[in-house]
Amino acid sequence: MSAKPLVADYVVVGAGSAGAALAARLSEDPSVSVLLLEAGDPDAALELHVPAAFSKLFRGRYDWNYDTVAQPGLDGRTVYWPRGKTLGGSSSLNAMMWVRGFAADYDGWADAAGPGWSWDALVPYFGRVERTEDAADPTQGTDGAQPVEHQRDPRPHTAAFLQAAREAGYPVTPANLPNGQGFSQTMVTHHRGARASTADTYLRPARRRRNLRVLTGAFVRRVRFDAAVGDRTGELPRATGVYVDIDGIARHASARREVILCGGAVNTPQLLMLSGVGPADHLADHGIPLVADAPEVGANLQDHLVSGLAPAARGGTLYTAEKPAQLVRYLAARRGMLTSNVAEAYGFVRTEAADRFGAPPGLPDIEIIFAPAPYVGEGLVPLPAEGITVGAILLQPRSRGTVRLASDNPADKPLIDPAYLSDQADVETLLAGLAVCERLIDTQALTAVTTGGWVQPPGGERMSPAERDELSLRRYSHTLYHPVGTARMGRDEASVVDTQLRVRGVEGLRVADASVMPTIVRGHTNAAAIVIGEVAADLIRGH
Repeated sequence: MSAKPLVADYVVVGAGSAGAALAARLSEDPSVSVLLLEAGDPDAALELHVPAAFSKLFRGRYDWNYDTVAQPGLDGRTVYWPRGKTLGGSSSLNAMMWVRGFAADYDGWADAAGPGWSWDALVPYFGRVERTEDAADPTQGTDGAQPVEHQRDPRPHTAAFLQAAREAGYPVTPANLPNGQGFSQTMVTHHRGARASTADTYLRPARRRRNLRVLTGAFVRRVRFDAAVGDRTGELPRATGVYVDIDGIARHASARREVILCGGAVNTPQLLMLSGVGPADHLADHGIPLVADAPEVGANLQDHLVSGLAPAARGGTLYTAEKPAQLVRYLAARRGMLTSNVAEAYGFVRTEAADRFGAPPGLPDIEIIFAPAPYVGEGLVPLPAEGITVGAILLQPRSRGTVRLASDNPADKPLIDPAYLSDQADVETLLAGLAVCERLIDTQALTAVTTGGWVQPPGGERMSPAERDELSLRRYSHTLYHPVGTARMGRDEASVVDTQLRVRGVEGLRVADASVMPTIVRGHTNAAAIVIGEVAADLIRGH
């Protein structure tokens, strides 16, 4: 590789859900050049494309492989946080659920960051992003649409779960309603039975353009600011590029117009702080020269915590998905168990805790998630037996956490503290959600496919529902992989980025990823993150 500095109009850091969409959209203008830097390798492994194999990627080369600090609310456990480290980012590693969230979630963003982030303003972006399964191969198109399909071969247990919801008095509705969403079979980001990541749908078509350059193995160490501009009275420091190691060789990539950070809710605040943008005292503790004092960088961390119950099942679950016959069926016809995204159904409920803790009227406080498999050990262990999982997800936690630097070395993993269950309202709400799970498991529809035994918690058949729920809450709860909020957008001066996603206190630097979400959505963040990338492209282009 040439030792000459890399130069482009726009330097985008991170090729994940938002970054891939942003880079592809910016490169639609042939008059500008885009350099997309991704720390991970190309998305070449088969497991990245076989839906049911996503947990095989955990702790591997395509994973940033993070862990939280010890969580007092979870019996002092650390919690494993997988984050995608490849083209497509976490859209190449996730469970492929396409769950937009409720209109009220985005109207809450508008309250914080202006009308451009309201539900009405974002609906056209969701429409632009989503492609139906009847369309042509998205990897051969140029519009970057994301295929959102029905599952090809859901397990029969999933139909039993939806029947259990009806039996318990909950509505079964189409997916992704803006209001009144009930229980649904999961819509998935698949194309004809295979995962469709943003690498597949945005980058592959766009890489034919001469004005887009995508570099993998490109680890960005910090943003470069023009000190001369920063020294001028009344002028702000300007981001002029990034320092990046490409295949272990130090390089400087220059941005003629802007640097856009798309590393996500962990890597973006880490990179901002390493670059001198963050809480002044924290940066001083690590000897990092201050560029802009931004106390909220790395603050406001929110995540969806899930607590699952796993009764033993009679057979036909994903426990046998790795049998040779299933692999043959998948490779030959893209059918069978390996097309499963594992989390095959979900539903939204409002528990008795919602009114007690002031949840907005008419909105859920818990999501129920279903898998025709016993999803145990944070997905890090093989399925131990035939079983199902019915779990409760805390939709809008009151607890707030932080991402902080461990040192001034970019290679050191940051300190992630989601502060799970540090607010007692979160404890009581999640226990109320687990009580809903117990009622669903006890319906005729699910008792017909279960055995009365338990995979998790072990020996659950000898416990009361309350004992099972408390044990599951403290010992087995884990992330649903939706961290947000650590570089929140807002109209207020304390926000990290403004309503146009520009980093306050500097020039030429934006953030476009899940870190800008002021509050977490009552849904799954991949859809919202892709839309943020789309909106950011329009903001930058002045549309």
